[in-house]
Amino acid sequence: MIDIGTETLIPIREVPRHLPPRPNGKRVHMSACYRWIKRGVRGVRLDSIKIGGSTYTSTEALQRFADYLSSGRREEPKVVPAQTLTRQRQIDKASNRLAEVLHGTNRNREV
Repeated sequence: MIDIGTETLIPIREVPRHLPPRPNGKRVHMSACYRWIKRGVRGVRLDSIKIGGSTYTSTEALQRFADYLSSGRREEPKVVPAQTLTRQRQIDKASNRLAEVLHGTNRNREV
């Protein structure tokens, strides 16, 4: 988690400038940085924060990301997409219907 009061924020578009060039001399592409945030690498995600319409990370978050990948530790994805209210209602309705059928509390209704 990024603490904007104590960490040095950098826009995602500037992250490649904060990393050393690859062996071929090219810098990491900005799209790779977005992938690190969204999908992660081997279960480890780069921490980020969105302020207004811009996405930021921090030099400290980059260090944590590199440390986790270098140490070989595996982390669970940090953000699990929340279900929408509509989807949760559908799940609840299906669960209730299944309970009715299994417990025989609603035998007069057609299945």
